Amino acid sequence: MLGTDFSTGSPTWLDLGSPDTGAAAAFYGAVFGWSFESAGPETGGYGFFQLDGKTVGALGALTEEGASSAWMVHFRTEDIDATVAAVTAGGGAVRMEPTDVMGEGRLAQATDPQGAEFALWQPARTAGLELASAPNSLLWAELHVPDPVGAIAFYQGLFGWRSQDMDVPGMTYRVLSVRDGDLEDASFGGVAPLGDGAGGGAGKPRWVPYFHSVDVDATVAAAQSNGGTVLMPAADVPEVGRISWLADPFGAVFALLKPEPRK
Repeated sequence: MLGTDFSTGSPTWLDLGSPDTGAAAAFYGAVFGWSFESAGPETGGYGFFQLDGKTVGALGALTEEGASSAWMVHFRTEDIDATVAAVTAGGGAVRMEPTDVMGEGRLAQATDPQGAEFALWQPARTAGLELASAPNSLLWAELHVPDPVGAIAFYQGLFGWRSQDMDVPGMTYRVLSVRDGDLEDASFGGVAPLGDGAGGGAGKPRWVPYFHSVDVDATVAAAQSNGGTVLMPAADVPEVGRISWLADPFGAVFALLKPEPRK
């Protein structure tokens, strides 16, 4: 399960690029109860989504030319330069070379060989999110690509992830775990074939964040009433829980999950 005791390859940070940060902050505040705290004028409007005083994500203006609003999952690395080199060696592309972020850590952005964008974080003062897996925080990270097996091989070359096949109706789902520890406790996400699940709502190769919802139907209703779009209506998935896929008013895709209790 996702937590805040990060290790190599853990999802460690999550941020949203939006064309209207004020409206985006208002939307997620209404849906998840998040507040928004600016990181200061020198950050160009970047700031933090917080819940009960703990950071659960971040928000900033779109910075790449032609970019559309999207959530970006950041993965921890202990050596960002080596990981960037591995991205290129594995057939991916580096969109932003490693950069120091005001002493908080080093950041790079990349695209995997199938077109899914992600980021890398080498921590310094900031380890990552302060809350995960709790209600209204990041619970799971899911990759949708045409070739799941090829994608897993690429990311294993970066982080040493492990994967386990799980048969679900109509497809093989692959559960991802960081390289160390008990498989169940170390799991943080999965890989699905592009177009499966979410009624095809992934649209293109991408990482999709799942947020923990204690009442998926109520959260869906809150999203709709505040300008969001339902990509997949709430549905029960055996041995997983109740899920739904949504897009915010600017098209950023995210999902909800009320997990089944662990046995």
